[in-house]
Amino acid sequence: MTNKDIVQQALSELIATGSTAGLAPLLSDDFVHHRPDATSSTKTEWLAAVQAALTPLADMQVEIRHLLADGDHVVLHTRRRLPDGGPEIAVVDIWRVDGGLISEAWEIIEPTAHAAANLTWWEPAAR
Repeated sequence: MTNKDIVQQALSELIATGSTAGLAPLLSDDFVHHRPDATSSTKTEWLAAVQAALTPLADMQVEIRHLLADGDHVVLHTRRRLPDGGPEIAVVDIWRVDGGLISEAWEIIEPTAHAAANLTWWEPAAR
């Protein structure tokens, strides 16, 4: 199984079952989820956070835009429509696979409605 297959299986298990039970065996015991808010970094913490989010997000629509692999890293770009009229978000997940298990993850989440506001960072300052 390729690294890309492992990540795709993890996502499929999560979406199809609405449970982290099928995802847990695909994560290494020393899995680290890198988050700026540092609320869920270990395997146990992250799986608990994902499981807690699955109930309110049960009807979320996920569209895979890109699934790319380079060496031990897999990048997943999705657009997600949150349930009950919630916003559409763009998500980029970066996964590192080691020995057939997902060992690290990073994510970037941005509401697509706010995307235009984030395009100004490179504009030259007024003189």
